[in-house]
Amino acid sequence: MSALAAIAASSPQILSINIGAVGYGLAAIGPGVGIGLVFGHAIEAMARQPEASGRISLYMWIGFALTEALALIGLVAPFIFKYS
Repeated sequence: MSALAAIAASSPQILSINIGAVGYGLAAIGPGVGIGLVFGHAIEAMARQPEASGRISLYMWIGFALTEALALIGLVAPFIFKYS
């Protein structure tokens, strides 16, 4: 018998995992990638057309806000489903 099996047999505790926290952790990957893409493409666009940097930065911040809203929805959704 391995040491891990001996420890598991000696302490009969139930492992409890908060699935909402795991779900949010996985859901945070998408907005993280999205924010990186928004800023990366905005920098690339400003490097190609510096005269349009004002308009590009405006759309960059709008894209950032919408992408960050996905992360906030992902944070609130497990609580809504748990308590509804």
